[in-house]
Amino acid sequence: MNAQNTSVPAFPALARWGRDGEANSALQQDGMSLRDYFAAAALQGLLADPSNGWEAEEYAEASYAMADAMLEARK
Repeated sequence: MNAQNTSVPAFPALARWGRDGEANSALQQDGMSLRDYFAAAALQGLLADPSNGWEAEEYAEASYAMADAMLEARK
């Protein structure tokens, strides 16, 4: 896994400006990682069919494996 791909934010927020025109860095947020976003989306799909009988850890591992595959496909 390329560390550069895992650090790309999914929902970055721009810095907000204070009344004096100065940036308020305390309000700036990078958002969740793209890898976490892809894993959450994959998890939703996996949970749509609960008939496989997986444990929570298996869902998590499969979700992140799918996220890693999606990041690899973006290269």
